[in-house]
Amino acid sequence: MSVKHSLLALLERGPAYGYQLRSAFESATGNTWPLNIGQVYTTLNRLERDELVEALPENDSGQRPYRITDSGRRHLAGWFASPVQAADRPRDELTIKLALAVTTPGVDVADVIQRQRTATLRLLQEYTRLKAAEDQPELAWRLVLESMIFRAEAEIRWLDHTEAVVARTGRPEPRPFPQHADESETEVLQEKR
Repeated sequence: MSVKHSLLALLERGPAYGYQLRSAFESATGNTWPLNIGQVYTTLNRLERDELVEALPENDSGQRPYRITDSGRRHLAGWFASPVQAADRPRDELTIKLALAVTTPGVDVADVIQRQRTATLRLLQEYTRLKAAEDQPELAWRLVLESMIFRAEAEIRWLDHTEAVVARTGRPEPRPFPQHADESETEVLQEKR
């Protein structure tokens, strides 16, 4: 997710200074993504450099509010109009862990899957409790919470699928490393000498 675009969207509400933006962002995401105030101001500086926001004069308290520019509004509109690319799932830690577990001798893959399933089910239960505890949760927070619920449900389905595939096909034999270094490794080794 882009902090840059999030700050632009928040500034579309009206001028604000860094701490207000951080608070509004965290509120909108149900505090699921805490922002470092340094990251907020670094991003604001870049947005100002790119003429997407402009700094206003300091107020009486010494705070410098920012506001979105017309160029920033066009940039934000383009972001809202563009689909988000699917998450880079192959780089997901769980995916990598299971890919390595099925090819690492001595690893109980079923145990790895079951431990993850148990943890994800606990998380799903917590999300469901949070959703039920809120009378009328703020729309932004409700959407974030429901997204986390759907992702947890999808992860459980994927774990079930992975367990079934491993049970049906068995584990592949790990491929041994080549006996001789390939040309690129040989070049690297020679450069180090």
